[in-house]
Amino acid sequence: MKKVLVTGAGGFIGHHLTKYLVEKGYWVRGVDIKLPEFSSPVANEFKLLDLRRTDNCLEAVSGIDEVYHLAADMGGIGYITQEKAGIAANNTMINVHMLEAARAEKIDRFLFSSTACIYPLHLQTTPDVVPLKEEDAYPASPEEGYGWEKLYMEKLCQYFNEDYGLETRVVRFHNVYGPLGTYQGGREKSPAAICRKIALAKQTDSIEVWGDGKQTRSYMYIDDCVEGIYRLMRSEHRQPLNLGRDRMVSIDVLVEAAAKISGKEISKDYDLSKPQGVRGRNSDNSRLREVLSWEPSITLEEGLISTYRWIEKRVARDSQIEQDAKDETLVSTSMQ
Repeated sequence: MKKVLVTGAGGFIGHHLTKYLVEKGYWVRGVDIKLPEFSSPVANEFKLLDLRRTDNCLEAVSGIDEVYHLAADMGGIGYITQEKAGIAANNTMINVHMLEAARAEKIDRFLFSSTACIYPLHLQTTPDVVPLKEEDAYPASPEEGYGWEKLYMEKLCQYFNEDYGLETRVVRFHNVYGPLGTYQGGREKSPAAICRKIALAKQTDSIEVWGDGKQTRSYMYIDDCVEGIYRLMRSEHRQPLNLGRDRMVSIDVLVEAAAKISGKEISKDYDLSKPQGVRGRNSDNSRLREVLSWEPSITLEEGLISTYRWIEKRVARDSQIEQDAKDETLVSTSMQ
């Protein structure tokens, strides 16, 4: 039985990937600085390790055949625009130490999770942006902080392959969403944030939308994401590869799709003072189809159903816990 490591296994994509690999018959070690927030660990073995430390990275890869490296300090647009130094420093330490540990342990294959944030900002200035091809990454002008450290790590993977023979794979994610993802607290992505706001709204209500609603993105459901990760790891393709849907939608369309699922009449209050990221971004999947003979197929409308229902239940649970706490406080006060 092949033994694999999933770093970031306490996070959204890492947890789903761990479950996918276990169901395929792999022995999986999950590693993270925290346990999964919304579910019990599904790995055969789960270790709580801070991968900014070299010794912890060596412990994580010990006895392992393949590494799926997803661990990262990251979040939604609000978080990555405010925490550039922390994100860049934390992820640089994690990534360099994990690559060196994989080389030292003679790991068979090492997959690194990169991001569409590595693409030049000047190619993403209009809502009707031209889909981004892998070669568009250079000349480089990625998003500050998060984008720069991801692009640098892509080059490190190339160097470790060329100099040490470490078989590396690099996947560039485009906006992944689905159940069990962060939906509040500042690190959530736009689909989760929109679903949470709608779940909290009244039957006829308005929600705050960051920006003017015309900015565009492509969104990939988590099941397609983990399938694509696995297919890339099994391929012989060493260069960075886009992994995302190539259907571009506006934030307005995203809000309307989630509102339709909720059955509520939702209007939008635009806040132009909030971070909104690039004006437009879409994935060119030409090379993905060529390399993997496959591409993500779950539509936004399909994926949002399970995503919204899960967040709706979480919001209701959170509200009930908050109300119970208030009631307990009132009872305690009245008895004094």
